[in-house]
Amino acid sequence: MNLRNWMKKTKVGHLLWRIFIGVLGGGITILGAIALIGPGPGVLIFLAGLGILATEFAWAGQALLKTKKIAQSAADKSGLPLWAKYLLVAGGLLVSIIAVLIYYAK
Repeated sequence: MNLRNWMKKTKVGHLLWRIFIGVLGGGITILGAIALIGPGPGVLIFLAGLGILATEFAWAGQALLKTKKIAQSAADKSGLPLWAKYLLVAGGLLVSIIAVLIYYAK
């Protein structure tokens, strides 16, 4: 039995679990919003926080679906074939990994 199911057995446990998820997901979402204007992967952190919130709150799930729809629309408007999008993502990932390795090699 996992922690989530164990906590949700009682009304108090269910409420405590929702509070825990709300605080954790909300905190990560706030950090992501701060990282949007500062250095760091703000969008990814923000979406991770929303993803955590979506496990317990329907409004966060709807926000994620709307965000996914907007991202898909933007990707479709780019006019790039799917293989080119994958190549760009893979290239960006490779550059990021190399940059981290160079940074920590010092």
